[in-house]
Parts: sequence; C-alpha cells; structure tokens
Amino acid sequence: MPHRHILFYKPYGVLTQFTDETGADRPTLKNYIPFPDVYAAGRLDLDSEGLLLLTSDGALQHRITDPRFGHPRTYWVQLEGIVTAEAVRQLQAGVEIQGRTTLPAQARILNPTPDVPPRDPPIRYRAAIPTSWIELTLTEGRNRQVRRMTAAVGFPTLRLIRVAIGPLTLSGLNPGNYRKLSAQEARTMAAGSKMRGNRRRI
Repeated sequence: MPHRHILFYKPYGVLTQFTDETGADRPTLKNYIPFPDVYAAGRLDLDSEGLLLLTSDGALQHRITDPRFGHPRTYWVQLEGIVTAEAVRQLQAGVEIQGRTTLPAQARILNPTPDVPPRDPPIRYRAAIPTSWIELTLTEGRNRQVRRMTAAVGFPTLRLIRVAIGPLTLSGLNPGNYRKLSAQEARTMAAGSKMRGNRRRI
C-alpha cells in the first residue's frame, strides 16, 4: 500500500498531534486531518503557524526530522520594532542561545511586508511600537529556536509562520487547509533527504 503524504497549513493555537494529552480539549490535527495513519514530520509550537508535513512513511519522517540531514525550513517572522541590518547579519552568522551558537542561517528583511492571512487572535498591538518582518531559513530545529534567535538580537518575535520545508511551500493553502503531495513531490523529498544525509557523513 503506498504511503500517504499531506501538507497542512497549521493555524495558530493548534497542537501538532492528534490528541491533547493534557485533557484541555485544545484543537489538534484531528480537527482538520481525516487520515489516522499519518504523523507530523517535525513540529510547530502551539503559538506558531504554517507548513506542516504529515506522512505515513516512518523512514521519510525520520530523515526530515533528523538534524544530520539538514532540511532547510523557511519562516516569515514578524518582529517587535524595526529590525536593523546589523541584527540580520548576526542572525546570518549565528547567535548564542542556551549556551550554544546556532548554525549560520539565511536571513533577509521582507520589504514590503508579506501578504499573510489575519491571525486569530491577532497579535498584541502597541501604537508606539512599530513592527517589521524578516525571512529566516534554518537547517537545524532546536526548541523554539527562531524566537530565541530574534530575542538574542533584540527583536522579540510577535508572529511566526513557517512558509517552506525544503522545496515544499504554503502556496495554494489557507490556514486549516491541507493537500496531498504528488508522487513527484514525495520522490523529491525522499531523494533530497538521502543526498543531504550522505553529504553530512562524508
């Protein structure tokens, strides 16, 4: 039986699992995904939004989440304050969080700001404090890494949207929507994972 691969646009406040083990009855993947045999390849925090890959292929799930394979993940990040070029350079070079320096990243200021769906609930608004957006691409996945990185350079994260995992993007999806990967997309992800893993071991 062929494996199933799903791209899902996770809304804010949705758990990246099918049950809420705390008993708080928060929204989970079960509220949106009608397939019981898929599992998230990587996670998004409750307060983060965007692209989530779900698959029934345990080997692919492992290759995407294992840091040895270095799958790039791209985020659009709304920051408190007007981000500076120096802060972007620091993010690109790597910053120290939790006693370790992050790997070099791709970072750039998004100007004009991206056209994204409104968040429910909206971010906190302060008339005296402007906001700005950056695009950040990482190849590692440490706990709340993006938020810790932007805080380390002096710009707290207000909103975080993952817009891409490798070549897969949010294009054509709205919050709460999903679509199945094409056979070619699944092959590309699997092949890319294997190639990155081989390069890391050289």
